[in-house]
Amino acid sequence: MRSRYSAFVRHDAAYLQKTWSRTTRPARIDFPSRIWTGLEILGTTGGTAFHTEGTVEFNAHYTTGIQHENSTFTRESGEWVYVAAL
Repeated sequence: MRSRYSAFVRHDAAYLQKTWSRTTRPARIDFPSRIWTGLEILGTTGGTAFHTEGTVEFNAHYTTGIQHENSTFTRESGEWVYVAAL
């Protein structure tokens, strides 16, 4: 999750595509015009070496607000990838 947040900050579309599930990956990533100021992880479920799915609840702070999300992740070809927001 932290690496994906950093990719949004840097507008690194290639990394986001690589870490997005094949089943939900968009053809194009549009970056919001926000200045990101920090990431706060609120909680997680699953996500260990023994799991195939997990969630991350977080607040992504930007200059004029907060984006709250609970994201789902799964393993594809042994790698953790983002699926969708709940």
